Amino acid sequence: MKFRTEIDKFELKHKINYGTKIFTIGSCFAQNIAKYLERSKFRVTQSPLGISFNPESILSTLRAYTLQSPANLQRIVRRGDSWVSLDAHSEICGSSESELLQAYNQAITEGHDALHAADCLIITFGTAWIYTHIATAQVVANCHKVGNDHFTRSRMSIEQIVNGFEQLFNDTLRDKRIILTLSPVRHIGDGLIENSTSKAILRVAIDQLCERCDNVEYFPAYECLNDDLRDYRFYADDLAHPSTQAIDYIWERFIDSTIDGDTKALLPKVEKIVSAAAHRPLNAQSEEYKAFCQKFLEIAKSIKEVDFSRECAFFEQYCHKS
Repeated sequence: MKFRTEIDKFELKHKINYGTKIFTIGSCFAQNIAKYLERSKFRVTQSPLGISFNPESILSTLRAYTLQSPANLQRIVRRGDSWVSLDAHSEICGSSESELLQAYNQAITEGHDALHAADCLIITFGTAWIYTHIATAQVVANCHKVGNDHFTRSRMSIEQIVNGFEQLFNDTLRDKRIILTLSPVRHIGDGLIENSTSKAILRVAIDQLCERCDNVEYFPAYECLNDDLRDYRFYADDLAHPSTQAIDYIWERFIDSTIDGDTKALLPKVEKIVSAAAHRPLNAQSEEYKAFCQKFLEIAKSIKEVDFSRECAFFEQYCHKS
């Protein structure tokens, strides 16, 4: 008997390995995948300007990185004791305007360098709903809880999304491999009906981009949660975000479909080394723990494909203690 519908086995054409430089941008789900990639020691950079939920803000951020565009002074606002930009997440902030500008422009530089070096981009769309700043007539990445009277709310069309990204993918990013994903996070604040329409628009736009751009593929994170797992026990307490168990499952499907065979075979060893470096013994001065560190130091040094410099430095400090 079958009690759930599972997504058929699939594989992306372009595989990721430990030599691949990855750049992630988009909703908080992109951040989740980036964290899993980082833990598995892949070469990954998250968008320095932080989370972006809608395609227009993601597109604007990618263009800003490409052109190294400085902060727009008209889009800087004060929030409590901090200054923030409507074009960035609240983690990009400063106690003064000049401090914010420094943080923002540093993020732009880092983003430019990482995007230029990247072989593969993982882009996650979260919502088609956008907020336009009335004073500058531009879509914002984050409203920062500024009053609603400063913004107008609208919904992007399929054509708007496709036209903007098709040009970017076929021109500026034509040499990059692009993996598009649709965030399974439910934007309950928009309303369930509005969220459903929003996700449908994004999914069709992604499908059209995959058809029109040879370097673009789709990873079905959205379907993994909503059509495969399909149960509230796989959601967090807010009933909107996927649970840790669900993200683990989606990560497994990501490995199966996106990582090449040799790299996939290394992952269990990598996990053991990372876990060993995170382990804290009752007695770090014991001969037993010294032997433990020596063992994993040798294993780490034997794997040339992965940068274990941080883990090796940790093991060595205990191997050399008398």
